[in-house]
Amino acid sequence: MTPRPLLRLTSLAVLVAVAAALLLVSHDLLRAASDPWTSSQTVRPADLLKELSDSKSAPTIVFVGFNRLYTSGHIKGAQNHGMAGNEVGLQELKTWASSLPRSTKLVIYCGCCPMDRCPNLRPAFTVLHELGFTKLHVLILPTDFAVDWADKGYPYDKGQ
Repeated sequence: MTPRPLLRLTSLAVLVAVAAALLLVSHDLLRAASDPWTSSQTVRPADLLKELSDSKSAPTIVFVGFNRLYTSGHIKGAQNHGMAGNEVGLQELKTWASSLPRSTKLVIYCGCCPMDRCPNLRPAFTVLHELGFTKLHVLILPTDFAVDWADKGYPYDKGQ
């Protein structure tokens, strides 16, 4: 190849690589922009385990996903108050939460699928936030409950 076509080919390869990198970054930024919570309103599994070990300051854990997933495995002590991906489930969650002090420390999670596609977390967080809960957090399970919690040996229960 002559130097000019080689230079064009190299330039094209660099341009394609930069475009691919920008697409990946923009996807993550768009997803983060669509989350109703901030990074300070999230908690990682290992950090939640530490919090749960102190019974005086342990948060209330609320599962907001599908009932079938709750019965097949959920964080020890987690409560299930309706699937937040539909109006009936959201109403159940609101009814349960309405009697709690707004300073109650809550951690919500689902774990049904990759977090960026979860149909339950965002509606649950939005409703609880709008009700005025000031210590509301989302458990970060990027892949799902099985991979990010159960497979790591963290404690969980089965059944109702």
